[in-house]
Amino acid sequence: MPLAIVYSRASAGIQAPLVTIEVHLALGSPNVNIVGMPETAVKESRYRIHSAFVNANFEFPHGRVVINLAPADLPKEGGRFDLPIALGVLAASQQIPYKKLLDYEFVGELALSGELRPIKGILPIVLSAREAGRSLIIPRANAAEAGLVKEAQVFFADHLLEVSSYLQGKNNLASCVPVVLQEENNTSCDLAEIQGQPHARRALEVAAAGKHNLLFIGPPGTGKTMLANRLPSILPKLSDQQAVEVAAIASLSMEGFDPRQWQAVPFRSPHHSSSGVALVGGGRPPHPGEISLAHHGVLFLDELTEFNRHALEALREPLESGKIIISRAAHQAMFPAHFQLVAAMNPCQCGYAGSPTRQCCCTEEHIQRYLAKLSGPLLDRIDMQVEVPALPPGVLSFMTTSVSETSAIVKARVSEARQRQVVRQEKCNQALLTQDFPKFCSLTERPQALLDQAVQAFNLSARAYHRVVKVARTLADLAGRMEILERDIGEALTYRHIDRIKYRQKN
Repeated sequence: MPLAIVYSRASAGIQAPLVTIEVHLALGSPNVNIVGMPETAVKESRYRIHSAFVNANFEFPHGRVVINLAPADLPKEGGRFDLPIALGVLAASQQIPYKKLLDYEFVGELALSGELRPIKGILPIVLSAREAGRSLIIPRANAAEAGLVKEAQVFFADHLLEVSSYLQGKNNLASCVPVVLQEENNTSCDLAEIQGQPHARRALEVAAAGKHNLLFIGPPGTGKTMLANRLPSILPKLSDQQAVEVAAIASLSMEGFDPRQWQAVPFRSPHHSSSGVALVGGGRPPHPGEISLAHHGVLFLDELTEFNRHALEALREPLESGKIIISRAAHQAMFPAHFQLVAAMNPCQCGYAGSPTRQCCCTEEHIQRYLAKLSGPLLDRIDMQVEVPALPPGVLSFMTTSVSETSAIVKARVSEARQRQVVRQEKCNQALLTQDFPKFCSLTERPQALLDQAVQAFNLSARAYHRVVKVARTLADLAGRMEILERDIGEALTYRHIDRIKYRQKN
């Protein structure tokens, strides 16, 4: 028959919408037309396919070939459609059976020799094909990544000839099996290496237990970056569902996904010169930014005040909604962004305000102008603002002989606290909504009175009020208590360093 239909998948953010490829052969002068909103790389597939046919001893039709990629209003990009288009041409020209194509979906780029090359974003395609109930045939180089998805029927091949022979019943294709990965014992960044700073270490544990956003403030060289880099070492590993979501996003990025990082907590640390597009995502077509690559993980912004103001303000909505929708004239894509924000900054321009070892050369006006680089709405979304002071030399030399708690010990406490939250409310404390407070965060008379005094003294907003209660809820979980006590509210208020600075300046 002169008409063949083949199924494939496009890329639209984290989704992989179905693309139906229709190949029609007609009489006329030799010509190949690809329609259905193809981009340049898709239009060029006709040259790759023609050369692949010649080198694989297939006959390319001599008449008019019309290739329709439906739906027509969905943008198509990349070389992922080479393999399904080639199979559609083979089926339409009766070189391979037609009906068997309908049970499969195909993706893969063709080399001029007919070999299959890998594509990006294979995991969303595998997940979509599994939901549709169809088998998937992909290049061998994508097999390890595709094997991470359980209960998906995925086959891989090296060459167009292997796929065509399989569809003709002449051979079998190997299937992608789930990859069994051993958990890595990564001790390169252990919390035991942090000497001193008990208040900051405690804050890091609380932030890990409740998944709270955290800001470290202190002079240079006090351990802010070391503390932040060790946060993943005390976080519980990802669940299977979370790991699939993280891997699917990473597979769409320029770096791709490394199967060795399966169930590892993402940790992204972009440079302060990064643009807003680099942080939240964008481009043509839209690609995930750092906040989406940190999904279910940590986004660490070192030297926070050096970031572009507009780039930082772009984080406000994703911090609340847990997703980012990128809209362009011809593209719209949604990427998940449930990330934990951890940041570090100096207390002033010179970096030594409040340091016992160095004299600060900044005036009060300079310090206020420096802190004003961070807007109030952004600071409101940071649950904990923790001071990391400089340690006197004598204290530091004494502490080099002491032994601190290892990450494994702290991780056990964090995991227990996280488990209490999941059993009680099916989410971390940071994700609690206002309507959840009466059930999970109710306060008795004395804790409520202390919190009311702090709200009035520090002039806390309603959002900051709820952040304090969430942190207090996590403190109670670490202690194994359901009730939030007065000391939990008191400790949660100690993690509002900038509010205390503004209070002292006002008085």
